[in-house]
Amino acid sequence: MFEVFEQYLIEKAGLNEQEIAAVRAVSVEKKLRKRQYLLQEGDVCVNNCFVVKGCLRLYLVGENGTEHMLRFAVENWWMSDQESLNNGIPSKNNIDALEDSELILISQTDYIHLQMTIPKLRDMVETLKARSFEASQRRIVSNISFSAEEKYQHFINTYPDIFYRIPLHMIASYLGISRETLSRVRNHFLHK
Repeated sequence: MFEVFEQYLIEKAGLNEQEIAAVRAVSVEKKLRKRQYLLQEGDVCVNNCFVVKGCLRLYLVGENGTEHMLRFAVENWWMSDQESLNNGIPSKNNIDALEDSELILISQTDYIHLQMTIPKLRDMVETLKARSFEASQRRIVSNISFSAEEKYQHFINTYPDIFYRIPLHMIASYLGISRETLSRVRNHFLHK
């Protein structure tokens, strides 16, 4: 399992064997079954999570029991609850597996130490943070200014590799539209 993460670190950060060994020393391999939690609301997020295989979702549950999808993560993506992780506070969110998944976990303490001692890793993390911020801004813009059709098309174009791996009701929640609206929009696109 670590070999996939190792290849990612070589490709994205250009780490050498010694740097890879330092990362390996603090990495924990974890498997989740479909529907198994990585993080539950009320727990403190203490790990940065790299997805080797599978699909995770980050979501919160509203007062009426409605699930609100915040993020998805598939192979070679990172997942955590950043607010809980960065501030050491109980999470308002849940993270669970939509598929059987294989993960690499690195504690926040070790993750920060690695960045301080491996400049190439710190640079990679800074690039990832910048891209994540940009993606969040694009999502805000789409949520406040796009029609349901535009949101759907943007999702398909942005995440073509995960669209068919996620149930439609979760995609609808992520887009901020009803499942009925998503079905109507999807049918419209299928019959174009």
